[in-house]
Order: sequence, then C-alpha cells, then structure tokens
Amino acid sequence: MKKILLLATGGTIASRPTAAGGLAPAITSEELLACVPELADLCEVSAVQVFNLDSTNVGPVQWQSIVRCIKENYDACDGFVIAHGTDTMAYTAAALSYMVQNSAKPVVLTGSQKSIYNRDTDARNNLYRAFVYAVSDGAWGVQLVFDNKVILGTRARKTRTRSFNAFSSIDYPETAVFRDTRLVTFLRRPTDQPPVRFYERLEPAVFVLRLVPGMRADIIPLLAPHYRALVLESFGVGGLPGGEHGEMFAALRRWCESGRLAVFTTQVPHEGCDLAVYEVGRAVGELPGVLEARDMTPEAVAVKLMWALGQTEDREKAARLFETPIEYDIM
Repeated sequence: MKKILLLATGGTIASRPTAAGGLAPAITSEELLACVPELADLCEVSAVQVFNLDSTNVGPVQWQSIVRCIKENYDACDGFVIAHGTDTMAYTAAALSYMVQNSAKPVVLTGSQKSIYNRDTDARNNLYRAFVYAVSDGAWGVQLVFDNKVILGTRARKTRTRSFNAFSSIDYPETAVFRDTRLVTFLRRPTDQPPVRFYERLEPAVFVLRLVPGMRADIIPLLAPHYRALVLESFGVGGLPGGEHGEMFAALRRWCESGRLAVFTTQVPHEGCDLAVYEVGRAVGELPGVLEARDMTPEAVAVKLMWALGQTEDREKAARLFETPIEYDIM
C-alpha cells in the first residue's frame, strides 16, 4: 500500500463552535482521520499537525512550515494530503506550486465548507477523494481536490463563499474529475520533468492594488518605502487612466525608476490581460520594470512575485523568473 502523509493545518474542516460564537480550528489530525475510517483500506496513513489556524491567518511563514514538513518526509512517503481552510487555500496551492516544483509525488490540498463534525458536511467526501487521487497512479504535483474536481495549484480560485462547489479552474482544464466513484484523469505529468526541487525563501513585500475609477495617483509613492513589487489589478485587458499622459502613469514610472517591479493583471476572472490592445496600456507596457501577468490567476501572480523576489535581489533576474512558465501557470 502507498504511504500518504496527512498535514493538518486547521480551517473549517477542523473547526468547532467557540464559547464566544463562531467557528475556530480545534480538531486534530488524528480526529480528522478517525472521521474517515475508509482511508485505512486505501493506503497506509500517517498524520502530522503542522499548525491549527483559520486560513485567514495562513501566509508565507506557514507556507514555509508546510514545505519543510513535505521536504523532511518526501523520501519516506508516496504522497501528501493537506487539510486546509478554504479562504486562502488558492494562495497556499499557488505557493506550494512554486516552492515544491517538479514533484512526481502528489501534494494535494483539500478542505470543506462545513466542519467535519457537521451532519451534512462536505468534509468527509473531500478528504476521502483527496486521498483517492493521491494514491492513484496518475497523481502528480500540487493539486487541489474539492467537490469532485482536481485542479492545478496554479489555476485554482475560490469562486463561491458558501457552496460546496467552491473552487474553479481558471482558464485551464481540470486535472481530473470524479464521476460517481470513478476518477477520470485528463492531464498527466510530462515524462521529461527534472527532479523535484524545494524552495523556502520568499519576499512578502508585494502589494496588490485594485484600481477603481477616480483613484488618486499619490497612493503609489506611499507604498514605496514598504514594498518591492506592485501588482495592479486593472480594467479589462489592462491600462491606466489617462494613459501615458496621466498622473498614474507618472507615478508608476517613478516607481519603476526606483528599481521596483510592477505587474499588470486584470479584475476580470477569465482570459487575462494584454497591455498592447489599447492606447491606455501600450506605453505602460513599455516601461522598464513593468510585467504582464497574462492569464495567471491573481493568487498565482502575488505568490509568484514573492517567490521570484525571494530568489534574487536583482530586478531583471526576478522578472525573468516571474515570466518563466512554472507548473502550467502561464499558457
């Protein structure tokens, strides 16, 4: 039987009501496993409690803890399942995609919209199917399993706050789906992949700025003392109000002249950005230090910048890392 390690990190799946009201993580990894006894027929399961947090409180420090745990157990295990809160699961899935690259072994994130102790929970189905995928012969890389779908870590987004069908694969096919009890795989790992590589260094000094009509340009210089990179969520396929003659353009030019990076993405959920389409974007795209996210998800954009900046102090090298397709994040 394959050996699968469960990494418990908290989230709704592991939550109980508190005396003050509301839910908070309190269920342990062993308690999670006890709720799904069928797992013993699938594989040899072990578990570790990495931390027990609401995923709103999960960030770069916790991603590094998860990566260290996977790295320490990589040779001894055939795969990994991570029980995680849904609110930042897409960020963690993207982070692990950049921090655990080329993994032939599956690193599978899952969670639930209701606690595993809730009578009508989706937790047991999601956890069980995460393990089913993890032990399958075609399993590979960082994936998110939720509501009978298997989604690449770089392509996952939470698109519903309450429904069991909480996650979508953005602008890319799902890796696999469950049809009743049958796993149907669409995407398989290429056979010419290099060995797995682990990264731990991240630079969290990345700010995401969502543009709104009428926004003042003086927000940009206020960010300069604290951040090395700026992600601008623009309108449509991308651009700045006023184009190259606007105050926002002048502020962004000064930002880039100071040696910082700026990445344009879109507020539109699908089909990405292209600064070359409209006049309001063309001059912006020609500024040194300005990059385009193309069809990457917003979560992948922010986390990939953190990863790229964590590998080098050199802006041009970081830009090249960001623009290199990794784990199918760019078409």
